[in-house]
Amino acid sequence: MSFPWAKHYEPKNPVMQWVDSRLPLPRFVYNAVGAGYPVPRNLNYWWNFGVLAGVALVCQLVTGIVLAMHFHSSATGAFDSVNVGIMRDVNAGWFLRFAHANGASMFFIVIYIHMFRGLYFGSYKAPREMVWLLGVVIFLLLMATAFMGYVLPWGQMSFWGAQVITGFFSAIPVVGDWIRIWLLGGYAPDDAALNRFFSLHYLLPFVVAGAVILHIWALHIPGSSNPTGVEVKGEQDTVPFHPYYTAKDGVGVLVFLMVFAVLIFFAPDYLGHPDNYIPANPLSTPAHIVPEWYFWPFYAILRACTSNLFLPAKLWGVLAMFGSILILFFLPWLDRSPVRSGTYRPMYKIAFWVLVADVLVLGYCGGSPAEPLYVVLSQIAAAYYFAHFLIIVPLISMYETPKPLPGSITEAVLAKTGA
Repeated sequence: MSFPWAKHYEPKNPVMQWVDSRLPLPRFVYNAVGAGYPVPRNLNYWWNFGVLAGVALVCQLVTGIVLAMHFHSSATGAFDSVNVGIMRDVNAGWFLRFAHANGASMFFIVIYIHMFRGLYFGSYKAPREMVWLLGVVIFLLLMATAFMGYVLPWGQMSFWGAQVITGFFSAIPVVGDWIRIWLLGGYAPDDAALNRFFSLHYLLPFVVAGAVILHIWALHIPGSSNPTGVEVKGEQDTVPFHPYYTAKDGVGVLVFLMVFAVLIFFAPDYLGHPDNYIPANPLSTPAHIVPEWYFWPFYAILRACTSNLFLPAKLWGVLAMFGSILILFFLPWLDRSPVRSGTYRPMYKIAFWVLVADVLVLGYCGGSPAEPLYVVLSQIAAAYYFAHFLIIVPLISMYETPKPLPGSITEAVLAKTGA
């Protein structure tokens, strides 16, 4: 978005003038994250999580590149290269391994909060639809990257997770079995599958980084959203990104790194599964096969389909699981309310918090054994999940009476201070 009052980059040093005239990278940085990028003056700490996602991505890239130097991508050597070679023989290898494994969990925590913040404050609405769509693409890429990374340690849960998840592709009529064999490079997870997953796990984070650049680029065209949902009306509604939000984001990054450090040093295996410290054994099926915690809501939706109505239950499960993510692409057009922020939408606010509770229930069921109670709960929660986006949100946008919006961002800020 072009702000007439934005500061322009004017290098004073002769060297910087020479560089900027031939490669305007300093100008680009100044306009992207410096004083040349005005942002709404009322952004709260919920807006920190975009920067935190960037920090988590950098941590994953750095630790992943170093770990790849010591990883042996074969069915006979993967487990020992991770649990003996990296953990015991590589200097600080234990730190890199735990930082990478727990960094994935921290990444998804940040991403989920970032997405729910967007849902509550209507960040997916015009003119920011492309920002939201690219965010969903990034989420899909992260899920694929995380799944392939979970297979690499080649423990019991890694092997059987690959066996179960790729097995669902065989539910696709006609071409399903071919797709599964193509993914695995054979009829069961082995050397070929491990090499393919390792290659893709190494490649996809750089694709994610490219998508993040597009995401930020798309964001800078309309400018950042804000808690009121009211668009910027003048210079009084904005402040330069630097130093105001660089300082604010710095506080968020510090808290993030403190929590991350506590997880690495005091509870490195808390979010993992103990069975993954057992070498993969195709002849011994674990009592309870479960993916990583950040996949649990979608795993619950997958298992919720138990009826062979018109189509096999297995195929219904696959369609529902992928549909639960793909439906997010259509959200900007399902919610037609002219008011963005849930702060001024009383009915939508209630529906939002019910959705949050619903996703938590799905997560709990996805991590629980496939017993009748949890299956029924999964079915109820999955039905509500789809009803929220396909029925409840469109109806609310039609019949809800929003609260009065402030005249401007400045008016909302001054009202909070009593001025």
